[in-house]
Amino acid sequence: MGSEPTSNKVLSAWISESLSLLKPRATKWILDPDKDYAALCKLLVETGEFTKLNESEYPNSFWYTSDPLDVARVEDRTFICCKAKDDAGPTNNWLDPVKAKRQLNEILAEVMVDRTLYVVPYLMGPAGSAFSKVGFELTDSAYVAASMCLMTRVGKVALDHLGDDSSDFVRGIHSTGSMDPGSRYICHFPETREIVSVNSNYGGNALQGKKCFALRIASCQARDEGWLAEHMLIVGVTTPWKTKHYICAAFPSACGKTNLAMLVPPPAYREAGWKVETVADDIAWLRIGKDGRLWATNPEAGFFGVAAGTSQKTNPNAIATISKNTIFTNTALDPERDIPWWDGKCEGPKRLFSWKNVDCNAESDKVLSHPNARFTVRASQCPSIDPHWESPEGVPISAIIFGGRRSSAAPLIYESFSWRHGTFVGATLCSELTAAAEGQVGKLRRDPMAMKPFIGYHLGDYFGHWLKVGGSPRAHMPRIFHVNWFRKDGQGKFLWPGFGENLRVIEWMIRRVENSVKALEAPLGMLPYLTDLNALGLDIEAKSILALFKIDPAEWGDDLASQGELLRSLGDRCPPAIWYEHEQLKKRLGFNTVGSRHAVPKEKRY
Repeated sequence: MGSEPTSNKVLSAWISESLSLLKPRATKWILDPDKDYAALCKLLVETGEFTKLNESEYPNSFWYTSDPLDVARVEDRTFICCKAKDDAGPTNNWLDPVKAKRQLNEILAEVMVDRTLYVVPYLMGPAGSAFSKVGFELTDSAYVAASMCLMTRVGKVALDHLGDDSSDFVRGIHSTGSMDPGSRYICHFPETREIVSVNSNYGGNALQGKKCFALRIASCQARDEGWLAEHMLIVGVTTPWKTKHYICAAFPSACGKTNLAMLVPPPAYREAGWKVETVADDIAWLRIGKDGRLWATNPEAGFFGVAAGTSQKTNPNAIATISKNTIFTNTALDPERDIPWWDGKCEGPKRLFSWKNVDCNAESDKVLSHPNARFTVRASQCPSIDPHWESPEGVPISAIIFGGRRSSAAPLIYESFSWRHGTFVGATLCSELTAAAEGQVGKLRRDPMAMKPFIGYHLGDYFGHWLKVGGSPRAHMPRIFHVNWFRKDGQGKFLWPGFGENLRVIEWMIRRVENSVKALEAPLGMLPYLTDLNALGLDIEAKSILALFKIDPAEWGDDLASQGELLRSLGDRCPPAIWYEHEQLKKRLGFNTVGSRHAVPKEKRY
């Protein structure tokens, strides 16, 4: 291994051991994110895996289609491999780490004998930050290596951060294997900080810096080191009175997360001087700073966004971001112009190649662009990128938002009473199913903190960790809010316009943070006085505004039962404070209670 660009003996020993198992035909280090990315894309075009897009409309961009059986994360094939099954908890699939390693090694033995192995050193977090973490992915996929160049800080920057003596890096092996879905494994070893994924080439399974490292492994690092790794966007909002607030937000799928991360203020707000800037669209690492405030960094360097529904109307910043230097995966292709197309982008041309690379007409009953089609692009291209998005110290957080898609029951906005109550609000986060393919439309789906598939350890311990971080004597924690942009009237019409108009709701949050407006105590939390929510210029009747904030206890019976079911599933590892908040919510809503299951002292409210 004399050609290795590192003198780190621990790293060299691990790579040497991995090469002995994988037996690649050749080894290629990815050290220059620009030069190596260009070479990888050229290779992928030559092999027919990439289609070069129209240089005048989408310069330096490519179209890629995956195996039809490999189009999304595979939760049933995703495992936490820790010594004690109980430590994985009821929301994770568990495998014994010794047995998992044995089984994985059988699949991986000599799997790369006729392939090139790419060594991808990558840094999660800004260069020069003491909070950033190093990972290595050994992969036989040029598509994965190229995508990692966009999604992470690849190459020398990671080697420099690691240094010659440290063993503090996440070890990752990925192989497309035989692409057998029955032998597909996405395995995480939190105790040894390892990731092994085989028989998939899809982003969330194969780009190990994404969910595997930045959330599942990082959540365990955060638990051990006293910080938080969260499935949250980070956005900076500057007011006309020249204050700036950074906000984190967590949403389950189909709740407008990317649109909020790249929000464009409506005209009246832009004219008044409001500005919204993007720090992160998906993941936040949060720590208590020296000043006691919560500070956040974006560990990623790129966006791996859902193409469907992204348009000039819904997210103009995203459209501008992906206008060049982008990999489009499983969209349709306009073969006349060599440009990508997806549902919701614009009117489709008469002829398209579907995501399965089948020549179709636009009126075909075939699925032309896969619903989970993606774009992969560097975040630095985003027009709304915040000037401090790569600050080594991160950005200070003023507020945290949890949100779900609810047609009724949940009001447009409410504020939690305290950090403990806000943790409960996040712990019981849910959305309604929106597609028949997912199950019963309208049924509540619990997704605690929008993190259910991404927590690398027991969910109850995770709740306890949130309470512990917020309970630090030196902490000055941000306020926590819950939003619901999706409430409907009796005719099934959305009551709130959403998109850029959501800034009106964020304005109220900021005014609460700045203590310039009061709030009304209600069963769920603190509600705005209607005179403090700016609805000027909106075509909304007064009765609809009132309906947005209606809390009907009769609608909360099933919700409370679902909360109780989740908490009971955690057994004795559910923190007493979470049970206490559940019982208090029942009491405030007027439901009979048998008393709190655990005795917890009352906490001062805002």
